[in-house]
Parts: sequence; structure tokens; C-alpha cells
Amino acid sequence: MNHSSTMPGGASYDYDIIKMFTIASIVWAVVGMLAGIYIASELAWPALNLGIPEITFGRLRPIHTNSVIWGFGGNALIATSFYIVQRTCQTRLWGGKFLLTTLFWAWQSVVAVGAWAILAGHSQSREYAEYPLLVNIVMEIGLILYAIIYAMTLRRRSQPHIYVANWFYMAFILATAILHLFNNIQVPYSVWQSYSIFSGVQDAMTQWWYGHNLVGFVLTVGFLGMMYYFVPKQAGRPVYSYRLSIVHFWALSFLYMWVGGHHLEWTALPEWVNSLSVTFSVLLLLPSWGGMINGIMTLSGAWDKLRTDPVILFLVTALAFYGMATFEGPLLALRSVNALSHYTDWTIGHVHSGALGWVAMITFGSFYHMVPRLWGTRLYSTKLVFAHFWLATIGIVLYIVAMWVAGIGQGLMLRAFDQYGNLAYTFVETVAFLHIPYVVRMIGGVFFFSGFVLMIYNLYKTITAERTEEVAREQRIPLRVTSQHA
Repeated sequence: MNHSSTMPGGASYDYDIIKMFTIASIVWAVVGMLAGIYIASELAWPALNLGIPEITFGRLRPIHTNSVIWGFGGNALIATSFYIVQRTCQTRLWGGKFLLTTLFWAWQSVVAVGAWAILAGHSQSREYAEYPLLVNIVMEIGLILYAIIYAMTLRRRSQPHIYVANWFYMAFILATAILHLFNNIQVPYSVWQSYSIFSGVQDAMTQWWYGHNLVGFVLTVGFLGMMYYFVPKQAGRPVYSYRLSIVHFWALSFLYMWVGGHHLEWTALPEWVNSLSVTFSVLLLLPSWGGMINGIMTLSGAWDKLRTDPVILFLVTALAFYGMATFEGPLLALRSVNALSHYTDWTIGHVHSGALGWVAMITFGSFYHMVPRLWGTRLYSTKLVFAHFWLATIGIVLYIVAMWVAGIGQGLMLRAFDQYGNLAYTFVETVAFLHIPYVVRMIGGVFFFSGFVLMIYNLYKTITAERTEEVAREQRIPLRVTSQHA
């Protein structure tokens, strides 16, 4: 038996379900990224709508966001969490093949049926929550099943210690289930249509309590679980400060829940809610940068690997983008800055510096580490990983710089007045200004996707390579969970 799939007692880990979620993550990433490139092209060249309702920006955009978040991100989080919880707890997944397979197909049906429903014009019209109520009910059942499997696996661990990555994953699972439940308290009036029990400003508050916490707990806390395992594993170093990682966990878990209101500044939202949201948004900078520093300083004594190990490059660059995005978020929450940035593409640039720079890059690095161990082979090509890294990085920089230029330019033009006190620019003039940044954004997306295609090829060759005992022995490296610095 392959040593990389066994625990100390000789029993095997359950890797088959992890392989299924990993492959599904890659498939949905292709769908989501291609949709993203097409809608970016539509914004630059509106004629690409072709007069077909199903491929207009309004329908393809939520397919892009949901396929990336729940398809690519959701499957990646489930795959890596199942990998990490088994190896750090030294036990097999709880629930058996039937429950695990049920979770897998339930999750894929949510993303597939949800995409079809949006394409057909059935949408709740809520940011990151466009899926119809029927689909959301299945997702809630899936989240509850996921939470039970994960918690029961932790409960029967053979190690007394629960490694910190598992704390982050469990917080992501529980918070997402709660958020999803309350944001989808709906009254159905047909199979695919429903309306919220909340109305007006309360509905907006509920939506952005959900919307920002989805960013906070799915796209941040969940992927930090990834970071706290794969960075020390790939670097061959202990976590720089285990104590700091616990502070990081509790501070994020408390602070994130309060900040959703900063999406509704300069609206009918009560002043005290705005002030509370901005205060907690600024406070979030402290634990966020503490976690970033903790991850980067884990490389202490192993900085030379940045020259030779492209997987480390992915992981460390992801941490750098995490630091940048979590600085930009509190900045945009400040009312004076928000007055300029609100309703502009600066927000889109901010979201994608986190989504592409942090979420995607940490996932790519994790997959490059995990996939050879799942299939018991050696990574096919390090050179292709380097090529992927530079294509992805160039793509991200082109994308976010284009959106910064577009957003700040938009904001300044919309706020400009002439000598008579009239608006200096018409709305159409601001749209014309956006053409070049939109073209550059699309080019950045093509660069990023091209690197991802190289990754797919590299991982395909890795998976289909011959397994060897030498590689299996090399890959059996225990994780050190304590820290000399803590």
C-alpha cells in the first residue's frame, strides 16, 4: 500500500472522495473563469451580447461568481479540509462512502442546477445569493451534512490536539450554514421564484450581513485553513507562532460578523450601523495582517526555497495579496474614501485582488502540493509551475491595476463639476472612458486563465504518471504543529 495514503497504524486514509472534489473544483474553475472572460469581453465590446438573453452580462455574471465561489472555491475547500482533517487527526473520515458520495453529488447539483436556473432567468437578485430557493435548500442540507461529517471526524481523532487549520475550517462551515439559512428565509410563490420576508433597509442589511461574511468566512477564513496547513508543509517549517494563529482565529471570527454594513454607506442605512461597520472594518486590519505575517514568517530559515520551489512562490504570493486586499478593504470602508469608490470598478478590483491573488493562488499552491500525494506520484513539471505562476501574477496585476484606474477615474469624473456648478461629464462619457481599462482587464483574465490551463495539463500528467515506492516514502512527512516561537 502507498505509504502516503496510510496513517501510523497502517490503516488507509479516504482519498477517493478528496480526488472527486479536487477534480470537480478544477472543472468548475474552467466554467467560472471562461464565463468571467466572456462577460469582461462583453463590457468592452457590448455587441458580444448578440441579442441573446441567456448570454447577456446580467445572466452570465452571477453564473461566473457562483461557479467560482461554490464550484471552484467550495469544492477546493471541501477537498483540502477532508485531506487536512484526516492527516492532522490521523483518522479516516466519518460517515462512510454513502454519506460522502451524497455530499459530493448534492454539492455538484447545487452548482449545476443553480447555473441552469440563472441562465433561464430565475434569480433572487441578491449578490452572491442568486440561486433560487429550491437550490438553496439543497445547499443548506449539504452544508449541514458537511458540518456533521467534519465534526464527527474531529471527534474520533487519535490525536489530543486539534490543529489550528481545523479550527478555521470548522468556523467557515458553521458560519456559512448560519449565514445561508438566515439570508434565504423566503416565501415561495412558484417552483423557482420567492421573495424575502425582510423588506427595505432590513432586507439590504440582511443581504450584506450575508454577502460580506461570505467573503469573510468562505473566501478568507476557509482558505486560511488551507494556508495554515500547506505553507508549513511545503516549507518544511513549523508555523511561526502557533499562539498568534489562535489569536488570529478568534479575532477574525468575532470581528467579521459586524462589518457588512460598510457595503451600504451613503444609503438609508442608520448612521449608527454605518459607524459600527466602519469601526470593525478598520479593526479587522490587525488580525488580518497578523495572520499574513504569521504565514510569511513561517518561511524563516527557508527563504532560499523561493528561488527553487514555485509552489512556495504561489503560497507566499497569495499571502502578499491577502495582506494587500485586507488593507484595501478597511480603506474602502472609510466614509471619505467610500464616497469616491462606491458604485465604481475600484470595488471590482478590490474583490479580484482577493479572489485571484489570495483565493486562487493559495488554492493552486495547495493543489500542486496535494495532488501528487493523493495519487502517489511526483509532480510532472516544475518549469510549468513557474510558467503558471508568472502568467497568473501578470494577469492579476493587469486586472487589478485596470480596475483601480477605471474605478478612481469613474469616481472623479462623476464627482467633477464645471465652473457653473453643473456636472462636468455625462454618464456616457464615463462609460467611454472605461473602454481601455475594460480591454486591459479582459487581457489580464486571459493571462490568468492561460496559466490555469498549464496547471490542468501539469496535474493531468502528474495524475497519470506511474506510482513508485520511492516517491511514496518521500511524501510521508509528518506535520509539526508546535512552534519554537509561540
